[in-house]
Amino acid sequence: MTERAVSPAQPPVISPVVPEDVPVHLLSPIVLAYVGDAVFEIYIRQRLVAGYNRKPHELHRAATGYVSAAAQAKLLQRWMPHLTEEESDIVRRGRNTKSGQPPRNADPGDYRHATALECLVGYLYYKGEKERLEQLIDMAFSEAH
Repeated sequence: MTERAVSPAQPPVISPVVPEDVPVHLLSPIVLAYVGDAVFEIYIRQRLVAGYNRKPHELHRAATGYVSAAAQAKLLQRWMPHLTEEESDIVRRGRNTKSGQPPRNADPGDYRHATALECLVGYLYYKGEKERLEQLIDMAFSEAH
């Protein structure tokens, strides 16, 4: 099997790529949350796979304990005292944005807070703040979960 060379114009798939003419802090909260949702899910899945020898259906069940709107809203409350002013501002923008109808099984308040968490994750991802993002993700797996 040959390795596919990555063109210099094409960065690796999971590297943050944003429009060059738009600073990260000016991206729409919906865009940040859209990407943050995927990034958060990848972090959760990787942690679960690395930490446990489980079957796929067990991994999926465990992941839903972290990625549901209720779980994300609860985690955001744990993060809040640890956020910088800039991060708190991004959370406020994400929470206050109109992001459509919440799923039928999600509380609207939890859904808004989950969107805020995803917005922050997307923001940190695009800013390239991997260490900070991982520090916050660690809280999801700490004993207080």
